[in-house]
Amino acid sequence: MSFTADRLVLFGATGDLAQRMLLPSLCALDHDGLLAPDLKIVGTARSDLDDGAFRNFAREALEKYLPANRRGGMADFLNRLTYQPLDATTLEGYEDLAARVGEPARGLCIFLSTAPSLFEPTIRGLQHAGLDGPNVRMCLEKPLGTDLETSREINDAVAAAFPEERIFRIDHYLGKETVQNLLALRFANILFEPLWNAAHIEHVQITVAETVGLEGRVAFYDDAGALRDMVQNHMLQLLALVAMEPPGSFDATAVRDEKVKVLRSLRPVAEGETVTGQYRAGAIQGEAVPGYDEELGKVSDTETFVAIKTHVDNWRWKGVPFYLRTGKRMPERVTEIVVQFRCIPHSIFEGKGAKVQANKLVIGIQPEENITLSLMAKVPGLDREGIRLRSVPLNIAMPHAFSGAVRRIAYERLLLDLLEGDQTLFVRRDEVEAQWEWIDAIRAGWTAQGLTPRTYTSGSWGPSAAIALAERDGVTWHE
Repeated sequence: MSFTADRLVLFGATGDLAQRMLLPSLCALDHDGLLAPDLKIVGTARSDLDDGAFRNFAREALEKYLPANRRGGMADFLNRLTYQPLDATTLEGYEDLAARVGEPARGLCIFLSTAPSLFEPTIRGLQHAGLDGPNVRMCLEKPLGTDLETSREINDAVAAAFPEERIFRIDHYLGKETVQNLLALRFANILFEPLWNAAHIEHVQITVAETVGLEGRVAFYDDAGALRDMVQNHMLQLLALVAMEPPGSFDATAVRDEKVKVLRSLRPVAEGETVTGQYRAGAIQGEAVPGYDEELGKVSDTETFVAIKTHVDNWRWKGVPFYLRTGKRMPERVTEIVVQFRCIPHSIFEGKGAKVQANKLVIGIQPEENITLSLMAKVPGLDREGIRLRSVPLNIAMPHAFSGAVRRIAYERLLLDLLEGDQTLFVRRDEVEAQWEWIDAIRAGWTAQGLTPRTYTSGSWGPSAAIALAERDGVTWHE
């Protein structure tokens, strides 16, 4: 059902995500005139606040996390906000929430930014209060379970009240401008698609490196680890976008159909094709930082780093390794995709002493959004002692290329798509379950092998075994 919602309910409205992302994103959209004039936003959480106290809470979050040049009209935005205290685990209170929401003129969106354990009782409460009608959309923030079984339990609970076409599962990486630009790069340029296959690409690297440690996520992270926190969602979504076939059109069904095909084609990871690590005390950008065990306050086998070699077993990618790497307390914060092309089959310059390097495409996602293609060029000179060639970068710095465009928080796009009903950048149930099936097999392999994380020093690129994982194939991690 197509409609632009005029009601939005934020569960977990006093939480960290609401402060850092949701409220600033909604305020920025309002500043740009992109929210419906009659949109009302109802926050709910356990905290016993009234409307005024919640608006003060929101004002403090906006002043802290939203740039000053995007706060114009903040008072008008704050007037959109109301608040209803609620214990999501009991049915009591949901009718009061429904009364506060009122009867939407067009439709209602509900955003669950809560612990997954609260999803099922929340759905029951919404059904009890009649907040599950045909004009209601449900948005779910990750994590969606801890394995395939718990993910199915959550999805079954949500599906009992909402059909798939009204369920919006967020992976905020899909809202990032450069991630979407990957699709434009591939499917809007005739230059790349004929080369985007095993005949011309040697390997692909995907790196998501963080400089931070636990950062207040102690309980969640020690139960999750790097594989479930980063690989299961963000990194597999990036892999799927790199490897997918051209969809018939840019709509939710066509795009997600092609991503699912990739995820189902992932080869099970064999023994020796993963490396796990856990950081110890070291230094990040000259500042001493503690080790994971010190931050946690106990000994743990949870991995803070993982490197994986995998393959997509289909016609396009047969034989092309994909190397995935993510970790905390890395030397720098960077998310990037590296597409390493094969070398030319024959160099006409070899007899002149010139060495040729293969072309490389680097897609930077964060902290800087850019695309760099390395090309071979001749070094100027008379060449009396031979021809010299050098790899030179062709850079497209996205902020410079589009200097007049507003650079938006990923959640701005996703919240607007939710309100308008566009599911293209949201994750479908079969995608989530295909991701979990692959991740669960890796974890089962670790258990069977008795694999425990190797230690690495904070400020390094992880255990030395991760370097060996790539180097035994003649591959060097891009750093």
